[in-house]
Amino acid sequence: MKRILAAIFIFIICIGTFSYAQDNTLAYQQQVEADRKKKNTEFKTGEKSPLPQKERRKFKGLHYFPVDSTYRVEAVFVRDSTQAPFKMKTTTARLPEYVKYGELHFTLHGKPFMLTVFQNLELVKKPEYKDYLFIPFTDETNGFDSYGGGRYIDFRIPATEKVILDFNQAYNPYCAYSPTYSCPIPPAENQLQVQIHAGEKSYHE
Repeated sequence: MKRILAAIFIFIICIGTFSYAQDNTLAYQQQVEADRKKKNTEFKTGEKSPLPQKERRKFKGLHYFPVDSTYRVEAVFVRDSTQAPFKMKTTTARLPEYVKYGELHFTLHGKPFMLTVFQNLELVKKPEYKDYLFIPFTDETNGFDSYGGGRYIDFRIPATEKVILDFNQAYNPYCAYSPTYSCPIPPAENQLQVQIHAGEKSYHE
């Protein structure tokens, strides 16, 4: 009798845990979709929209990969304060100054990867960006499903070694919408030898 009761108790706990995980996944997906809807509105009507005026009139929304929680991975952040500032190449002659702030080590679909995290030395002077970090990267979807010039992920100075790296938040640089912008080019060290089917897709599909 005790064994039966114990089995029932474990079964109830498992069902509750599964339900909680499903609720969390659904809430996460809904939040990402809400953020994407908000961005579409900003691109359509916002004063700072990167779209040319003629593009806004026919704009129906950005293109995205489906939200996939497997691309929201746990990573280990390794601080690196030994690197000297350098000028990052852009799509124009502009050379903004960055410094390597650290590295993110993570496993994606069973394979280990690393991305370098950068800090813009001019941007960090602004109070609202004092903890802002930047992850420009390329992957094997570039030029096919995603923008050929690579994509970006915003990041913040973490309080712990273990962090979340979310490729569903990957977005295109403004150069993907208009050649009038100057955009950082992802350094070679951030070339991922894998297809990242998450985040924003190419605008001109």
